[in-house]
Amino acid sequence: MSFQGEQHPGVETPPTETQGFRFNHTMLRVKDPERSLAFYSRVFGMRVLRKLDFPEMQFTLYFLANLGDDDAVPDDPAERNAYTFAQKGLLELTHNWGTEDQEGFAYHDGNAEPQGFGHICFSVPDLHAAVAWFDANHVEFKKRPDDGKMKDVAFVKDPDGYWIEVVQPELSKGLGQ
Repeated sequence: MSFQGEQHPGVETPPTETQGFRFNHTMLRVKDPERSLAFYSRVFGMRVLRKLDFPEMQFTLYFLANLGDDDAVPDDPAERNAYTFAQKGLLELTHNWGTEDQEGFAYHDGNAEPQGFGHICFSVPDLHAAVAWFDANHVEFKKRPDDGKMKDVAFVKDPDGYWIEVVQPELSKGLGQ
């Protein structure tokens, strides 16, 4: 690997002790897992790699991935745990039991005040086809690709109101220049 990363104030050379570290997942809390799982599997083609229940703490974790046909996911649950935690770019949906029955319950999306977490992002092979797919599936848009100053970038919302950026890699070549 010859690319050493862009250099900016505050960037330090990674210590050798961090070799092998890998970003594994981002976690979003969801009110209704059935609704969220339907959304992410139908709209974004994700599959559940692993579901882990923690009855003593009353929550469930769902680890989702965009899998290829050639991905060799182990059948054995323990081996699949290890496989799951060795991946890159997973989405963990956390369901705290009982939230689905609480009238008016909602998680903070990170974009309302006070701002914090912003969004997750999916890259797609064809942004305009993806937009048509989202429209066909009644996905709520925050921003369409032709809206605003930043073109060729869409933002949609998931069932809990989290923002999802959608980009087509080839269209991002001129961003930030």
